Amino acid sequence: MRAEAIMTRDKPGFWQRVANRFAAEWRRSKTSYAFIAPFMILFTVFSVVPVLVSIALSFTYFNTLQPPQWVGIDNYIRLFLDDDIFLIAVKNTFIFAAVTGPLSYFLCFIMAWLINELQPKVRAVLTLLLYAPSISGNAYMIWLYMFSGDMYGYLNGLLLNWGIIDKPIQWLIDPEYMMPIVIIVTLWMSLGTSFLAFIAGLQGMDHTLFEAGAIDGVKNRWQELWYITLPSMREYLMFGAIVTITNSFAAAGQITALVGYPSTDYAVHTVMQHLQDYGGIRYEMGYASTIAVVLFFSMVGAQQIVQKLLAKLGN
Repeated sequence: MRAEAIMTRDKPGFWQRVANRFAAEWRRSKTSYAFIAPFMILFTVFSVVPVLVSIALSFTYFNTLQPPQWVGIDNYIRLFLDDDIFLIAVKNTFIFAAVTGPLSYFLCFIMAWLINELQPKVRAVLTLLLYAPSISGNAYMIWLYMFSGDMYGYLNGLLLNWGIIDKPIQWLIDPEYMMPIVIIVTLWMSLGTSFLAFIAGLQGMDHTLFEAGAIDGVKNRWQELWYITLPSMREYLMFGAIVTITNSFAAAGQITALVGYPSTDYAVHTVMQHLQDYGGIRYEMGYASTIAVVLFFSMVGAQQIVQKLLAKLGN
């Protein structure tokens, strides 16, 4: 009994074991930690800390002029039960994300997969042409002239000239047309970072896998795609999914440039626009933080669902 008591007394506690393990890991990998320290510091300061501050501010009333005042869950109650515009924004964001998210994601991968089969020079030219709209700044403003509501708009001019319509259509004012037009413009600009990531993943694949697959019974390109290509690119696919989900849920700037703010009858009003309204115009930062927290966890939930779906690739 006395020996057991001595052994128990000498045995380090849980936190002491954690500290010892951390110290041993630090001594073993301190060079690696030193290399990643600049990124981790910037990531913590500009990503982790703002998220934590937003969560804290979401339980306060804060107008940026006075100190935050604790209000508990009043902001969340107001958001879900008393803010009709927010509910409209949720519906619009869901429709926008449900259409542009999957379509842009599959479009990025299919175009990357097809282009990857071409000769290097042709592949480089097509990659540049398809990627250009996403990096062309305000080049998408050409769609304002395309869908201009007077007779000088390109689309109205053609339809009037062909006798299909007898008066100009207000494409960017009429709620019936606004959402489809916004979706079309977004898809036109969707071949961005995810597209390049998919091309990089396809270029870096080990071609011996295809030879092994042919020996094991893979018969055509579609089976190669499902059993070899997609599982080998799971990390790239996850990265592309995160970028696509973030862009879909956080859409605001291009929509405002196309249809103005607020849009007619809030027909394309999104959650991000609602956040910008309260944060950048009304300066109700506590309420804006509440919207940001809800949007953040919605994106995290969507990404978790996509991650589970990607885990099933090749099974």
